[in-house]
Amino acid sequence: METGLTIQQVAKRTELSIDTLRYYERIGLLEPVGRAQNGHRRYTQHDLDWIDLLIRLRNTGMPRAQMVRFAQLRRQGSATLTERRIMLEQHQHSLEQRMQELEQHMAALQQKIARLKEREAERDDALMNQRRVDESMLYSSPLIHRVGQRQRSRDKVASTKECIHGEERRKNRGYGP
Repeated sequence: METGLTIQQVAKRTELSIDTLRYYERIGLLEPVGRAQNGHRRYTQHDLDWIDLLIRLRNTGMPRAQMVRFAQLRRQGSATLTERRIMLEQHQHSLEQRMQELEQHMAALQQKIARLKEREAERDDALMNQRRVDESMLYSSPLIHRVGQRQRSRDKVASTKECIHGEERRKNRGYGP
């Protein structure tokens, strides 16, 4: 009975394509993967752990050439432990610097967003104040006042006409006195 994972299973678990896994093996990032009797690759948990580290190194920006160098040193065994540690510490240092830069960029963006929100609030307040001024000028205008009076007069006339016509209709129908 064969043990280990197929390349398809590893691709699914790692979210790397089958082509990427083959490429990593071809350029030396992965040691030659064991094969089943039928010649198909079989990946072990040890291979998966190594692939996980490679993904982390790639996602944190380690150049491929450094990753290949790290893999070569790993294959040389414990004699290269110090050199590998130093490589990882240098990478860690560059990550810390990038994180500080990103934090500075984030702080600058947050300040800009806060300032834009302040300016929006100031603009909105100014617009509201302008509307209030416009409305107060509109209703305090003598012309508007006269127009309002005329409209009220017209409303009274119309109301009176309705009353008169309503009474006439009732009389004509035989309802009134």
